[in-house]
Amino acid sequence: MKYIKIIAFLFIGALFAACEGDLDTIPLDKDQKTEVDIYQTTEDYKAGLAKIYAGLATTGQQGPAGQGDLGGIDEGISSYVRQLFYLQQFTTDETKVAWNDQTVQDLNKGIWTPAEVNVRGMYYRIAFEVALANEFIRVAKENTDAQIQEFVYEARFLRALAYWHALDMFGNFPFVTEEDAVGNFNPPMATRAELFQYVETELLDIENKIAKAGMNEYARADQGAVWMLLAKLYLNAEVYTGNARWADALKYSENIINAGYQLEDKYANLFLADNDNSNEIIFTVAFDGQRTQTWGGTTFIIHAAVGGDMDPSVFGIDGGWGGIRATAAFADKFDDISGDVDKRAMFVTDGQAKEIADLSKFTDGYAIAKYKNITSNGEGGSHLTFPDTDFPMFRLADAYLMYAEAVVRGGGGSATQALAYINELRERAYGDDSGNINAGELTLEFLLEERARELYWEAHRRTDLIRFGKFTDANYKWEWKGGNADGSGIEDYRKVFPIPSSDIGANPNLKQNPGY
Repeated sequence: MKYIKIIAFLFIGALFAACEGDLDTIPLDKDQKTEVDIYQTTEDYKAGLAKIYAGLATTGQQGPAGQGDLGGIDEGISSYVRQLFYLQQFTTDETKVAWNDQTVQDLNKGIWTPAEVNVRGMYYRIAFEVALANEFIRVAKENTDAQIQEFVYEARFLRALAYWHALDMFGNFPFVTEEDAVGNFNPPMATRAELFQYVETELLDIENKIAKAGMNEYARADQGAVWMLLAKLYLNAEVYTGNARWADALKYSENIINAGYQLEDKYANLFLADNDNSNEIIFTVAFDGQRTQTWGGTTFIIHAAVGGDMDPSVFGIDGGWGGIRATAAFADKFDDISGDVDKRAMFVTDGQAKEIADLSKFTDGYAIAKYKNITSNGEGGSHLTFPDTDFPMFRLADAYLMYAEAVVRGGGGSATQALAYINELRERAYGDDSGNINAGELTLEFLLEERARELYWEAHRRTDLIRFGKFTDANYKWEWKGGNADGSGIEDYRKVFPIPSSDIGANPNLKQNPGY
């Protein structure tokens, strides 16, 4: 991994520092690098591709910190997964954070501004991921080696994933591809509808070119990941473009369901140090305690969930950070929070109050014991500080839930099958059919609640609340929504985050999102 990151860093740095014409020459300075030096073998190209994947997990050129990818933000909080969690979770009815680091409390309260450091962090992390993919594709796409072309399809998927996060969280976003000239220029801003069309077109083009579902190396994108991203794109199409695409969401959810993935027998195993063995996870961000050390990713998720009177060793770590915990609104989604009935209820209540009266107090709000650095056999991870636990970005259970939602929303399919998929998830959670629902109970209201119970802390919640019309609604409240302890509505413009002030000032082609 260190080799991979150094090679890619030198390559990216050389390209950003050079003029387009300079790339046609071999520099006399032995310390200067171009693609001619770096990309000579198939393994070199694989190393460059690995840096794009590493962009989802690590934060710089050495772990756990040092030579960071991004400026203007503490490297420890700058990781893709950590920033994704901040924006998708802290802003919702599932999660709050006790820290007062810079402006993070604004996310808790729904009062963020264009100067919010974590909004800026996510924005630039997405842009950096796009830049990594663009530079790799620019160099690799003309290579005739079949394996290198496979790498290009994966890079295009990773770029589409980043642009999907951009259109979902920011709406409009600066748009650059490998076709743009290398050098300093002000990228044009693409509209949300334009980004939607681009992501859709890219994914449809690589759908049958990338490795078949389940046939690529672990943690690398394949057809299943493409289908999952298409399903997510279409599920939210009405939010993104004004035009519903429920039938398309159902089609790609069904593709995933029929692709050979299998539900994990035990829900808890999906979030342990050996979750790389699961046949349910479709696309993951891989972490390794020895090789991908970072203060972001699952290091953050596991450590930040431990505090108060909790024993860190139970989580396979050497200390807790006392940061993230559940809201009372989320706890109330379970009939029984003990975990004895619904095994997905992984609350720690000892020493914790249910209500969050004080946002800065970790013991206000139940803690969550979902992610652990311990294997399914009870063994510890390879490192006490940096977990081996991978972050499951896409998994089969979500495809079941998306299929059911598309059916209920009129996208076709079978209502009987949709009910069967939901009850299969609930039978895993309850251990028997005691939690099963009937056809009359399969409503949109139920599905929003079930998505919370099944997918909490997996960075889907903000997107779900917006799709269901609940994110800003004054009638759907949770603690500290709108900055009030009892919750209140927030402005509709907050359905997208602002373009950071720093980028508005630097690029005259950009316009701030309305309301900010």
